[in-house]
Amino acid sequence: MKLYNSKHNKIETFSPIEPGKVMMYVCGPTVYNHPHIGNARPIVVFDLLRRILDAIGYDVKMVSNFTDVDDNIIKKAQHEGVDETVITQRYIDAYNKVRTELHAEGIDATPKVTETMDRIIEFIAELVDKGFAYEANGDVYFRVTKVKDYGEISSQRIEDLMVGARIEENTNKENPLDFALWKFTNDDGIKWDSPWGKGRPGWHTECVVMINDEFKQERIDIHGGGQDLKFPHHENESAQSKAIHNHDLANYWVHNAMLNLDGAKMSKSLGNVQWAQEYIDTLGSNLTRWVLLSTHYRLVLNITDALVEQSRKELQKIEQGLNKAYIALELANAEIMEGYDVALYDAFLDALKDDMNVANATMVLFDAVKVLNQALRTKEIDAQVVSDYVQTVEKMINILGIKIPRITLTESDKGLFAEWNEAKQSKDFEAADNARAALIERGLI
Repeated sequence: MKLYNSKHNKIETFSPIEPGKVMMYVCGPTVYNHPHIGNARPIVVFDLLRRILDAIGYDVKMVSNFTDVDDNIIKKAQHEGVDETVITQRYIDAYNKVRTELHAEGIDATPKVTETMDRIIEFIAELVDKGFAYEANGDVYFRVTKVKDYGEISSQRIEDLMVGARIEENTNKENPLDFALWKFTNDDGIKWDSPWGKGRPGWHTECVVMINDEFKQERIDIHGGGQDLKFPHHENESAQSKAIHNHDLANYWVHNAMLNLDGAKMSKSLGNVQWAQEYIDTLGSNLTRWVLLSTHYRLVLNITDALVEQSRKELQKIEQGLNKAYIALELANAEIMEGYDVALYDAFLDALKDDMNVANATMVLFDAVKVLNQALRTKEIDAQVVSDYVQTVEKMINILGIKIPRITLTESDKGLFAEWNEAKQSKDFEAADNARAALIERGLI
């Protein structure tokens, strides 16, 4: 397996910390609103990576968090006159629904910040004790200049960041680049007691603690997320790990690029934010997922009507090929037997092992569909051959996370096919048209 490691800006051969096992963490959402279609891209990208690693033979543990402490959550709760948990649970449920309907339910743990608060406070206290953080009027800040190689994840030099740093009114900081670990507050929002007073944790600390807590390890194999998280979030996560553990938080940092709609960046200011659930409800789970995988994960995905239509045609080609095969085997009273085309499957998997090259993998997939269609054109089908290519295609789309259910014919369905074929042979075109219309109505042709 080869992956592009953002830390070194190059494709590297993947080598896990523990042979045969993979520890992967993907930054989850801050749950104060419904997930938009941009949020859905990392859901699908990192589910694909999990599926590839699983297909190779790795035992993968995948964790993705929920950030359920945030000023936006508090504002929305106060606006609605409800507890913050009402807001967070509403959007956790919405996010989980999207994740499930995108066939990305293979998450082993989904920790919440509110459930990790004791460890977060202990972690910050340790940073203070070691001199990597300092308290100022109830706030706690991380000393960026104390960490060697700060800027490594985002490929930025601390000198350049200093030049570009905006002069802030907050004079509590020793350095404008220092970031908050704990924020003192006396407002009406949710808050916790700490050695520095009542407050809430800084965003960048939460994921580090949840990673250490869930994996019981100081370092994991893969840390993933969107490109927008590379700086400052992932950079600051890495810095805290280096401060506490003297090494990086992850060996491989993997980031997916952003998403545009008709060439424009999706943003609230442009008024073009589109919810993921609306896409799924309109296009269906398979097509939405296929669209999200249609562009290499490190390139900006531009969703257009043309892309959706192209994706629809590609999926239909796969679905039609499989459905014809399912029906042909049913009509021949033949079961799907064990076996698949090893060469085609290995070629498909090799493409995905090359930094998740879905484009090359789908070329192999369509080759398999083509061979399947050819096997169905013979006068009498070879059930073993058809079965082999059915299962070859099924194994491929399973890794891509596409679900196409097998067709089972009832006796009534089989009788209708018999009527249709007999009518065609006897050139009874009216009867043939009627039978064909009935089969179309049942979704069988």
